[in-house]
Amino acid sequence: MSLTRAEAEHRASVLTVTSYDVELDLSSSEETFHSVTTIRFRSERADTFVDVKPRALHAARLDGHPLDVEQLADGRIALDLAAGEHELVVDATMAFRNDGEGLHRSVDPVDGKAYVYGMSFMDAAPSVFACFDQPDLKAPYSVRVTAPSDWLVVGNAPAAETGGDGTTKRWELGPTQPLATYFVTVVAGPYHLIRDEHDGIPLGLSSRQSLAATLDREADELLTLTRQSFDELHRLFGIRYPFGDYHQAFVPEFNAGAMENPGCITLRDPLLFEGASTRADRSFRANIIAHEMAHQWFGNIVTPKWWDDLWLNESFAEYMGLRVITDATEYADGPLHDSYARRTWGITADQRPTTHPVAGNAAPDALSALQNFDGISYARGSNVLRQLARRLGDDAFLGGVRDHFELHRFGNATMHDLFASWERAAGGASLDGFIKDWLLTPGADRLDLDRGAGVVRRTSPAAHPADRRHDLVVATHGADGWTQRPLVVDGPATPLEAGDAPVLLDATESTWAVSPPDALTMAALPTLAPAMTDPQLRATMWNSVRLGLFEGALTPAQVADLLATAPPVEDTSDGARNLLPWVLETVLPLAPAGTTERFHAAVRRAAEAADVGSELQLSAFRATVLSAADADELERWAAGEDLPEGIVADNDLRWKARRRLAELGATDRAALDAALEAERSGTTTVHHARAVSSLPTLEAKQFAWARAIGEVSVPNYEVKAAGNGLWQAGQREITAPFATAYFEQLDTIMGAHQGWVQGEVVEAYFPITHLDDATEAAAVAALERDLPGAVRRRLTDRLDELRRRRAVL
Repeated sequence: MSLTRAEAEHRASVLTVTSYDVELDLSSSEETFHSVTTIRFRSERADTFVDVKPRALHAARLDGHPLDVEQLADGRIALDLAAGEHELVVDATMAFRNDGEGLHRSVDPVDGKAYVYGMSFMDAAPSVFACFDQPDLKAPYSVRVTAPSDWLVVGNAPAAETGGDGTTKRWELGPTQPLATYFVTVVAGPYHLIRDEHDGIPLGLSSRQSLAATLDREADELLTLTRQSFDELHRLFGIRYPFGDYHQAFVPEFNAGAMENPGCITLRDPLLFEGASTRADRSFRANIIAHEMAHQWFGNIVTPKWWDDLWLNESFAEYMGLRVITDATEYADGPLHDSYARRTWGITADQRPTTHPVAGNAAPDALSALQNFDGISYARGSNVLRQLARRLGDDAFLGGVRDHFELHRFGNATMHDLFASWERAAGGASLDGFIKDWLLTPGADRLDLDRGAGVVRRTSPAAHPADRRHDLVVATHGADGWTQRPLVVDGPATPLEAGDAPVLLDATESTWAVSPPDALTMAALPTLAPAMTDPQLRATMWNSVRLGLFEGALTPAQVADLLATAPPVEDTSDGARNLLPWVLETVLPLAPAGTTERFHAAVRRAAEAADVGSELQLSAFRATVLSAADADELERWAAGEDLPEGIVADNDLRWKARRRLAELGATDRAALDAALEAERSGTTTVHHARAVSSLPTLEAKQFAWARAIGEVSVPNYEVKAAGNGLWQAGQREITAPFATAYFEQLDTIMGAHQGWVQGEVVEAYFPITHLDDATEAAAVAALERDLPGAVRRRLTDRLDELRRRRAVL
């Protein structure tokens, strides 16, 4: 059962939590751990409950008196409280998890070493320790950990060894500053550790032992980014980081990019870049590092009272992280890479039936709120804050932020608290209209060039009319190339005479709107795009085209013509992470026959023309591999043979070739298994799962399906990879039984997974390649059922995507 807002408000009104003392024994079992929690608190006379999700509940004592452990139900122990001071002790055995939540335990396939980390976010904390699990009941934590003697333990406060018996060691952490339950973490295992210091702040980095050489190689850049970001955030906020050590733990099988736990940030360890990486890869990582650092102020010093203000965490960290790396690190081109990585993610989320306001989304319970951690909360919220900062100016914008931190230090606040601080800093000017238009009204406006009328037409979401003003830049192509000029769109029709010139609206992506190229511009882009040198304008072009296809304003055939002359291989990260999957998984299956061959020829030409060893060469060659049809050539590339000069046959490239062979049916399970055994690691295990699932055989699809329904228990990364490989456009005859089974066995899929991963699996295993009436009808029928919030959200979005793809066929 997920905590409702009403329950949280009642519990916060009757409780004040004084402290937590948590004891964890991680040394006795590979499946479970012992957890003893002591909570001290004051209360009014009230009936309430404590949250705990144990494998076995051994005892619970309130003020020394035993409670009936048989009364545990739905992860709650009822409490009948008298007014006054109380002490609650809960003794339980908890289960290690492998879904990236709770206390996640991972065994490294390279060397068999086990690693543990805590992810307490959104309903997961009670699977680690008993707690009042809501963001506005903050308290200091002291944590004692027993772990194997060769393990390192880090957490929200500096860890000190306090003894051991030869096979185990004991560690003590804390007490911490007041923390919300969802920030509490412990990272434990035989981690490789690097320590440093900056401006009086102890710094740490850690990774699995099998990644030690990679961490050593990357440490200088990571620490430099950390130092620079601290200096800039201290300058901007005028308040020092208050949580002691700043440790960044790169951990396996992490669901998100990172988590902002005070004192101990956890990051997904693929960010350590074992293989080739590009500037955009590193810009993406730098943005994540600065984002989590910004959270130490927005989220950690001041925490939302409830999840409908989650944007106060994510939008602000998104805005500040990008601002910090742009102004204070070598990644001054951060906004360019952010355009590819974030903008389309945010606007497509804002255009789906599941759109929601940036703020005040009225999440009725915690799990429902989890579904709103999406592109709206991150990308749209960041764009809105950038607009607000321009409108107020830095003095008022940052002055309001500092006032907010001082007023609510180590406490909780709401959106209205923050805007009150901004209004005071701005001399009392009301921001009510801005809040209504940009934060409380969901959906993106659409801006279309009407050449015949000589205007830009603004269409707002029909169900949510808005009076938004768009301050943007228009790019027009003429005899002198592309020129840019400002335009203010502040009504349904704004004059813009374009004649017969190609036009890209919102050329610098300063506002938040869908601005698809009109027919004349789209017809001209295959000729103009190859010579387009402005990198931001190229990003705008691709985002406009992607959104144009999404909205049905463009056809797959129009996009195919652009792919054939100007393939999206801007660089490895922006192309491979964002544009290339869109081309391979969305455009090519919808485009006319022969488009894949045209695209392959284009990226091959781009790879051959690029400078040897350049990022463009690597990007274009990876696209060449994933669109190739020559099995013999792919076999050689998978073996690291006959590669162009400048291309290194790293793990990622070899497995891309094997994956493409699998999609073509030009390899088999035995060959893929042998390749995995030859270079087994966490990364190759995930590659293998996707490649095997991509094979055009019934056995391969059963391999994937067993992971969906929980017949085979594997870590979260492998489950999702198998789902992504299952659905291939050219294999619909083989996958047809699984398209039917998806809806028939939805209960089984839901029961096999929980939390974050439940939603991920529902999305990955949706039969998106079956663009037919039967799949659409089955999805509609499934949505008539009573479904968990995560399932309903992902299923609704997948149905919307299915309908959009069918509409442009």
